[in-house]
Amino acid sequence: MDSSIRQRNTSKGELQDLLSPDDANGSTGSRKSRSSSKSSNSSKKSRSSSDSSSRSATKMKFTGKRRMSSRAPAALIFKLLLLLVALCLIPVMYGIYTFHKRSQVVTPLNAPRIIQEGSSFPHIAPERYWGTYRPGVYFGLKTRRPHSPVAGLMWFTQHVKQRPLPIRHTCEQSDRLDRYGWLKHDAINFGIQEIVEKDFILKTQFVKRPGGDNGGDWSARINGKTRGNKPISVSLLFYFALDGEGEIEPVIKQNFLDGVKGHTRGLGHFTMSFPMVKNATSNHFLVSYAPSLANLKDIVMHRLRSYPVNKTVNMLGLAGLDSLSINKSPNQRPNFIVKQVTVKFPFQMEVLFESGTVSRDIPQLMGREFYQAVRAYSKEYDETFESLFGLKKAGYKDNETAIAKATLSNMLGGIGYFHGQSLVMSKYNSEPVAYWEAPLMTGVPSRSFFPRGFLWDEGFHNLLFSRWDPQLSMEIIGHWLDLMNCEGWIPREQILGAEARMKVPQEFVVQRNTNANPPAFFLPLQYLMGQEYFRADPRFRTYMAAIFPRVEAWYQWFNVSQAGPEPGTYQWKGRDALTNVELNPKTLTSGLDDYPRASHPSDIERHVDLRCWMTLASKVIADIADLIGEDSKEYRATYEMLSDNRLLDSLHWSDRGHMYSDYGNHAPRVVLERAPSPPPPKPRPGQRLQPPPKQPLLRVVKTKGGPSERFVDAFGYIGLFPFLVHILEPSSPKLEQILIDIRDPQLIWTDFGLRSLSKSDPVYMKHNTEHDPPYWRGAIWINMNYLAVRALHHYSTLAGPYQAQAGEIYAELRKNLISNILSQYSKTGYIWENYNDKTGKGQGAHPFTGWSGLVVLLMAEEY
Repeated sequence: MDSSIRQRNTSKGELQDLLSPDDANGSTGSRKSRSSSKSSNSSKKSRSSSDSSSRSATKMKFTGKRRMSSRAPAALIFKLLLLLVALCLIPVMYGIYTFHKRSQVVTPLNAPRIIQEGSSFPHIAPERYWGTYRPGVYFGLKTRRPHSPVAGLMWFTQHVKQRPLPIRHTCEQSDRLDRYGWLKHDAINFGIQEIVEKDFILKTQFVKRPGGDNGGDWSARINGKTRGNKPISVSLLFYFALDGEGEIEPVIKQNFLDGVKGHTRGLGHFTMSFPMVKNATSNHFLVSYAPSLANLKDIVMHRLRSYPVNKTVNMLGLAGLDSLSINKSPNQRPNFIVKQVTVKFPFQMEVLFESGTVSRDIPQLMGREFYQAVRAYSKEYDETFESLFGLKKAGYKDNETAIAKATLSNMLGGIGYFHGQSLVMSKYNSEPVAYWEAPLMTGVPSRSFFPRGFLWDEGFHNLLFSRWDPQLSMEIIGHWLDLMNCEGWIPREQILGAEARMKVPQEFVVQRNTNANPPAFFLPLQYLMGQEYFRADPRFRTYMAAIFPRVEAWYQWFNVSQAGPEPGTYQWKGRDALTNVELNPKTLTSGLDDYPRASHPSDIERHVDLRCWMTLASKVIADIADLIGEDSKEYRATYEMLSDNRLLDSLHWSDRGHMYSDYGNHAPRVVLERAPSPPPPKPRPGQRLQPPPKQPLLRVVKTKGGPSERFVDAFGYIGLFPFLVHILEPSSPKLEQILIDIRDPQLIWTDFGLRSLSKSDPVYMKHNTEHDPPYWRGAIWINMNYLAVRALHHYSTLAGPYQAQAGEIYAELRKNLISNILSQYSKTGYIWENYNDKTGKGQGAHPFTGWSGLVVLLMAEEY
C-alpha cells in the first residue's frame, strides 16, 4: 500500500514538472514572435502616421494597465471562492470520515468465510443437524438453522403452595436442584441426562436416526422415579414452538392432544407424536401463539387453570385452545403447542419426531427400538472415551471414570447453536449499533449462569473438544473467527437470539471494539498443529489456509489496539481511570477480572500476561504459515523477540518482588473506607432527626507519597504467565524462583490447587467494591491450574537444572487438583466455577463444565 502511494505521488510530481517550466517558456517565445511580426509591418507605414501610432500605443499601454488591475480582484475572488468551497467541504469530508469509522465496527472482514453459508444444513451435514443446541434449558432440541423450531420440556409438581409456581424450564441455580447434567453425550447421536429434584429423579434421553433429506428422525424419553415413599404428582409439559417461518397445527383426538404436524423450510413436512403414558392421571394441552422464544414459560404460567380432581382437591392444567392469542398473531396461526401429562411415579413418557422424507418401512424409534439404539451408542461412547483418555487403563475407579464421562458429556451437551446480532459500539458511535446477523456454534461456560459464548473460555473448551472430535473443534473455531469485523476485532461475549439475551444483565449486553479478550484459541490451534497426522492431511492444510487471513487480522488488531507504551509491550484497554469506588479498577478484558493491576490506570501500563499471549500467538501463526506455504519471517522474528528472556526480564522482572510483574502507576496499599457523613442539621424543637444516610465506600491510598511508576508486585497467576506458556528457558534462574514460589503455602500453594493470588498480597480476598466480592483474588481456577500442570510437565521433560523439581511439583499439584474436583463432585453433584483455597469447596456458578472440565485432560495427562 505504501509503495503504491509513493508511486502515485511521484507520477504526479513528474506531471507537474512537465507542465510548469518547459511549457511556460514555450508560450513566452510564441508571444515574442507575434510581437516581432507586428513591429516589422508597422515600419513600412509612413512617418506621418507615427504620432497617431504613438498616441495609440500610449492609449493601449494605459488600457493594458487597467485590464491588469481588473484581473487582480478577480484572482482574489477566485481564491476566496476556493477557500469557501474548501470550508464547505471540510464538514462533508469529516462526515464521510466519521460515517466510515462508525460503520467499521459493524463491517465484516473482507475475507472468505470459513464456515460457508448453508454448510450446517441437512444436505451437507445431516448427522449434526438436530441436537441439544439449547444449553440454557434443562432439556431441549433444535436444528442448526437460523430461526429453527425448538422442542423442549417443562415440569412442575402439583399441589404445592409456593408462588409463583416453580415451573422448571431454563437452567437456574435458584431452582436448587441436587444435581443435573448429562451423564453421556457424544455431541452427535444421543444423550442421557439425570435431573435430581428433592423428592424425585428425572432421566431424559434422546437418540437420532439418520435418513431422508431433512436431518432424519429423533425420539425423546423421560423416565421418573421417587427418592422416597412420599406420593408425588408431577406434570410434564413437552412442547414444540416455531421461531419465525413455518406452520404447525395440533392433532387432537377425543379432546386429547395426540401430536403435532407441520412444515418449515428447513424440515419439510414432519409430525411429532405422543404415545400413551402409563401412570398418567390426566392430560391437558395448550395451542397458542408466542411472540418470542423467551416468552414460552410465561405463556404457560398464564394459561394454567384450576381443575377439580375431587371434592377437596384441585389440580393445575393448561387451558386448551388459546384463541385470543392466536387471533392477535400476525397470521392468526398458532406457533406454540404444549402437551401436558400429569403422572404418578414411576412413569415413562416418549416423544417421537418423524421427518416426512424418511421411509416408513422401518420400525418407529420407540420402545425396544429406542432402548437398543441408546444402548448401542452408549457402548460406542464408552469405547471411544477409553481409547482417547485411557482412564481405566490408568487405574481410575469406575465411579471416578463415570465423573469424567459426565464432565465431558455436560461440556458436549452444553454446545449451543445461536443466531442473531450482537450490540456493539465504537468511540465514533453515540449509541449501540447492531452487528450483522450471524450464526455461532459454541460451548458455554455454565448452562445455568453463562449459557452463551465467551471468547477466551471457548479457547479452553476446545482443548477438550479437539481431543474428542477435532472436526467439531475446527468448526467451532471457524464460527468464532467468522464473527471478526474489518478491524480484526471479535466481540468477546456473544449474546445472540432471544433465549440468550433474556439471561444477560443489560450492562453486559453492549460490546466495545476497544476491548479485547485473551486470544486463547491459539491453545487448541497449537495442539492441532502439533499432531503429525493432522499436518499430513490435505483437508487440515486447506482448513488452516482458510483461517489464516482471519488469524492474521486478529493478531494485527491486538498489535495495534492493545499496544503498550514501548515497542514489545502490551496493555489491556478498557480500565476505568476515573473511578474512586473500586479498590483496584477491574481489567475485565484480560479475563482475570479483578486481579490486582496498577492501582491507578494509565497509558504507561505494561501487562505481562498479554505479552505472553502474543508470544504464543506469534509462534502458532508462524507455524501455520510454514504449513500452508506462506511467508512466516515476520511472525517468526516477532516470536523470537517476544520470547527473548533478557528482553522479557528488562520489561517485566521485578528485582524487588522477585517475580514477573505488570508495570504502571501503582500504590501497593489501598483500602476502601466509608466517606464521612455530613454534619446533621440542628433539630427544631420537638423534631426527631433521622439517622444520616449511609455513605459509600471510597478508595483511599495508604502508600506514603501516593501512587508512583513501579512494578505491580502482586504474585499470582499473572506472574506465572512466562512459565505457563513455556517462554522461560529451562536453565533460567527465574524458572527456579517460580518453582519455589509455586510450592510455598504462604503464597499460592494449597492442598486443592494453586490459588489465584498470594495470601501475602494486600488485596488477597478483599472486596473490590462494597457489593463486589473477590473473584480472582484467592480462589482456585481450573483453567490456570491446567496451564500450570501443563507447564510443569513441559519443564519436567526438558534437560536442565530444575527438571526434577518441576517433575515433583507436577505430580503433587496434579494429584491435589484431581482429588479435590472429584471429591466435590461426589459431595455436591457438580463441577464448579472455582474452588475455595482454604477448604477446597466448590463455589460460584454450577454446573460449570466449561474450562473446569479440563479435569478430564488432567486425569488423562493430555497436554
